[in-house]
Amino acid sequence: MKNSKLFIAVFLMLGMMFMGYQCGSTEITSAKLYIQQKNYDKAIEVLQKEITKNPKSDEGYYLLGYVYGEQNNYPDMVDAYNKSLNISKTFEKNIEDSKKYFWAQSFNRGVNLYQRGIKTTDTDSAKVFYDKSIAEFKSSIMIEPDSSDTYKNLAFVYLSKGDNNAAIDPLNKLIEKEKSVDGYKFLGEIYYTNGANLKNAGKVDEAKTEFNKSIDILNEGMKLYPNDSDMLLTLSNAYIGADRTNEAIEPFKKGVAAEPENKYYRYNYGVLLLGIDDYANAEIQFKKAIEIDPNYENAIYNLGITYIKWGNYLNKKADEEGKLSEEYKTKYQAALPYLEKAVQMKDADAQTWEFLGKVYSVLGMQDDATNAFKKADEMRLK
Repeated sequence: MKNSKLFIAVFLMLGMMFMGYQCGSTEITSAKLYIQQKNYDKAIEVLQKEITKNPKSDEGYYLLGYVYGEQNNYPDMVDAYNKSLNISKTFEKNIEDSKKYFWAQSFNRGVNLYQRGIKTTDTDSAKVFYDKSIAEFKSSIMIEPDSSDTYKNLAFVYLSKGDNNAAIDPLNKLIEKEKSVDGYKFLGEIYYTNGANLKNAGKVDEAKTEFNKSIDILNEGMKLYPNDSDMLLTLSNAYIGADRTNEAIEPFKKGVAAEPENKYYRYNYGVLLLGIDDYANAEIQFKKAIEIDPNYENAIYNLGITYIKWGNYLNKKADEEGKLSEEYKTKYQAALPYLEKAVQMKDADAQTWEFLGKVYSVLGMQDDATNAFKKADEMRLK
C-alpha cells in the first residue's frame, strides 16, 4: 500500500486555571498545592478522599482528571472528566481545553514515533515504533473521538506496518466523519488486495466477497471524487476480479463519451476492455490516453501488454486452425516501443523486463533478449 503523510497537531501549552473559583475543601486546596509541586501521587490521594467525602465534587473530579492526564492515564482522565461534567458544567471550558492539550501531546508523540519507524532500516525496530505510534493514536482517539486526523494517521501507520485489515476500522471512521478521499481510496485498495490474495489462494468465493466490498466503497467514493485516478484504476480491477467486467463496461463507456479528453476515463475503460480480451478497442483507449498525455506511464505500459496479449491470441488461434501465420509478430513489433519506454520508468519491475525479453525473443533479437532477461533476474535478486 502507498505511504501517506501524517498530520502534526500543535497546541499552545495549557495553563491550569486553579484560581477564580470559590474556596474549596481542605482536600481541594491540598490537591492544588500538590499539583503545582507536580507531586501527582499525593494529589490523587487527597482527591480520592475529596470525592469519597463529596461524591458531587465537580472540581474534585476535574482536578483528578487533570492529574491522570499528566500521568498519561487517559482512560481514568476521561472517566473523571465525564463525572465532573455529569455533576455540572462549571469546569466544561477547562476540560475541553485540557483534552485538546493532552490530545495534541499524544497525537504528536504518535507522529514522531511513526517517523522514527519509517526512518529505521531494521524491521524489528520499525515494528516497535509502529506499535508505539498506534498506541498513542488510540489514546488520542480516546481523548478526542471526533478528530478525523487521528483516524487518518492511525490508518496510515497500520498500512505502513503492513497490517492492512487493522486499517479498515479507522478508514471507515474517516469516511463516516468527513467523506475523505483517502478513506475511500485506501479502503477500496485494501478490499481489492484481500480479494487478489484470496483468489491466488484458490478461495474464489471469498475473493469475490472482498472484490464486491471494494466495488461498493469505490463507487461511493467516485460519486464524490469522479476524477480520482487511483480509485478509478482500483475500481476497474475490482470489477475484473469479481467477474463483473461486463457490468462495468457501460458506465466507463458513458464516462468516456461524457469526457472524451479525460485520460483517466480512457485508461480505465481500456483496462476493462483488456480484461475481456477486446484488444482492438483497448488499443484505441490506451492510444487516446497517451495522445492526451504522452507521458502517461500506466497507459504506455498497458498498451504494450495489450499488443503482447493480442499477439498471443493470434498465435494460438493460428495453431488451433492449423495455419502458419506470422501475423502475431506484427503485434509484438507494435509492443516493442512501449515496453522499451516502460522499462525506463521508475516503477519498472522484473516482470516488465521479462515481457520485453519475450518480445525481443519473438522478433529474433537474441542479444537484446538475453540482456533483458538478465536484467529481470538481477532485479529479482535485489
